[in-house]
Amino acid sequence: MNINNIKAIYTVFIFIILAAFDNVVIGLFPPLFSSISKSMNVQISSLGIVSAVNILVTSLSSILWGYLTSKFSRKLLVIVGTIIWSISIFLTSLCVNYLQLLILQIFTGIGLGCIASIGFSILTDYIPNKYRGMLLSLWGMAQGFGGIAGALMASLMAPFTSWRKPFEVVSIIGFLLIILYFFIKEPTVGQAEPELQTLAERGCTYNYNIELSHLSQIISKRSNIFLFMQAFFMNIATGTLIWLPTLYISKIQQQGYNLKVSIIAAGYLFAIFQLGGLASPLFGHIGDILQNKTHRGRAALTSYFVFAMIPFYIAVFILPMNRLELIQSSAPLPILISLLKEIVINPWISIIFVLSFLASALQSANTPNWLALITDVNLPEHRGTAFSLANLANGLGRTIGNAGVGIILSHIKIGEPANYIITLSLLQLFLLPSAFIYLLMTKSNIKDIEEVKNTLMKRAKGLSL
Repeated sequence: MNINNIKAIYTVFIFIILAAFDNVVIGLFPPLFSSISKSMNVQISSLGIVSAVNILVTSLSSILWGYLTSKFSRKLLVIVGTIIWSISIFLTSLCVNYLQLLILQIFTGIGLGCIASIGFSILTDYIPNKYRGMLLSLWGMAQGFGGIAGALMASLMAPFTSWRKPFEVVSIIGFLLIILYFFIKEPTVGQAEPELQTLAERGCTYNYNIELSHLSQIISKRSNIFLFMQAFFMNIATGTLIWLPTLYISKIQQQGYNLKVSIIAAGYLFAIFQLGGLASPLFGHIGDILQNKTHRGRAALTSYFVFAMIPFYIAVFILPMNRLELIQSSAPLPILISLLKEIVINPWISIIFVLSFLASALQSANTPNWLALITDVNLPEHRGTAFSLANLANGLGRTIGNAGVGIILSHIKIGEPANYIITLSLLQLFLLPSAFIYLLMTKSNIKDIEEVKNTLMKRAKGLSL
């Protein structure tokens, strides 16, 4: 293996790790809502607004970062972005009131916006299209498990220190990542496209760059419109899942346990109950196989899985954690051991685990195939911006979902955990239009993918002359 291949593998690895961090920050908040609300004397629902604003700003800023990827060094841009979010997260750990928290999370979102757009741009230039779904699933999976890691970190650290400590730790990790970026290797634009391989063989470079005039072309492309809409509705529903630790805390307290034990146990359950996400590479690989047979394969496959996940998640919300027996201790390890025992011997917890595994497995099919479709239907120089616009749709959906949780909770006059169950169940209904849109886009995928391939082949011939 030569040095270039080693650097390429290293770069892909670093960006997969980096993908977790925008979701680590999002995942930190919900387990800390109770602690922060008491510290700052604000309502829990108002902290949902802070989380929603962070998501929205991250998505909005990613559009600018995505556009800049074809104008400046992607390595430099990701270093600048990481410095911004690392400083902002550290200052978040020092804030003393709600306004400071809100402002600092806005700046955090500006920095975090670089992660998705630049990471996607670099990875799609490295990954061959026949493995696109499977390898992009690792990137998407890192984001999902980043949210779990954030929730787990908050749940395990906050009860023994304060809600501020997890933010300090994440900011330190961010600064350490900056050092690792200096060793990454930027790929050339479009180097993974089979239609452009003749250019590399002849020593030519694909030198097409995005221009402002191309934005209307990207936005008006039919497949992109469907992908944006699908992401918007999907994330209204799935964006609310960061409230699961809060729901679990309420259910555990209902069984008679104190807040400290409930926070720790909820963090573990959030992680354990999302293990179905490990199926993402499998569904990405299946999507690759189907897409090689027909360009409508990915969209059709994913629509069925999105439909199927709705009843499983609603069942997870509704089922109580009856007869839950935990160690009455604030030590994390004994609580984890007792939870694992409960999954085996307590039928209520066993059923919730199975349903959660199936729900998160079905959900995991969406990310790799959605990412691969964004790549398939857009030209290489357009992908960073197209993804950033799609990520804005993601962010808008998650923002509405999170804000919606706070708004609905404020209008439901019944106690916990029933208020959380009703709220989260209602918002899962947005998965219905999300799944239906996948079916609508199957025809446009065929046209737009063929158009991209034909354009690249024509350009390759012209540049080789």
